[in-house]
Amino acid sequence: MVRVVAAGHVNWDVTLRVESLPEPDGEARIVSQRRSGGGSAANAAVALAGFDVDAGLVGSVGDDENGLLARRELDRVGVDLDGLRVVEDAETSVKYLVVDGDGEVMVLGNDGANEAVTPADLDPEYVQSADHVHLTSQRPETAARLAELATDADATVSFDPGRRLDERNYAATIDRTDVLFVNDREALAVLEDDAAYPESGVSDRVVVVKHGSDGATVHTPEASYTHPGFDVEPVDTTGAGDAFAAGFIAVLLEDGGDYERALEYGNACGALAAQAEGARTSPTFPEVEAFLDRQF
Repeated sequence: MVRVVAAGHVNWDVTLRVESLPEPDGEARIVSQRRSGGGSAANAAVALAGFDVDAGLVGSVGDDENGLLARRELDRVGVDLDGLRVVEDAETSVKYLVVDGDGEVMVLGNDGANEAVTPADLDPEYVQSADHVHLTSQRPETAARLAELATDADATVSFDPGRRLDERNYAATIDRTDVLFVNDREALAVLEDDAAYPESGVSDRVVVVKHGSDGATVHTPEASYTHPGFDVEPVDTTGAGDAFAAGFIAVLLEDGGDYERALEYGNACGALAAQAEGARTSPTFPEVEAFLDRQF
């Protein structure tokens, strides 16, 4: 039985490092190239597994070589794949991540098979066996059904909708979310756009706003806490937000409502992930503790 189910995108990433992004009609020299698994749900599941949390995955890949490589990588680190759908005659979603010398990322990608999971494809027993369900970007109707299954089983729900939040209506999912992860831009869409999210009721749940290199703030019904983050030299910010969410969730599962510690821990995870290349660079508990010890 898994303790946390992460649900959403499972990709294959091709990371291209360049000294700087080219201007229109310009050219940039590729410094290095790396291929590995990616996708927010898969990244979070891998990070949780690294924190010794039994993690499972709900998502989809194609039956091509990239899908096989992604599954092998996930299985190798101990992520349960009973909820992963392999779509016949489909291509696994591939994301091309162009990373400049400051660690900033530009993403190119195809749709592929990463949103092939519909509500009808879900195994209710698999979802409801978990203590916590972490949702990332996916079909709104699938996310809503997952949140419904989780709350019906008294499991807690977190949701990190990602950059497509302003294109999709996730109000039904947010309504059942206990912990909502957004960045500064996404927070405006959720917290201020009453027309788009009239039923969201975000004020009665925990909202974590990620400020990038400036840390993060957690708003709870009782109080708000801010952590300034950590001063590190970023190498690649790909997956740093997923590492942050995984660290935050892991602490909440361990310590209950210690949101200040969860915020510090999440920031440490994001900082460490940003110092390494690729999306699958999530640190372990000992690495995070050692990093935090060095800050004081």
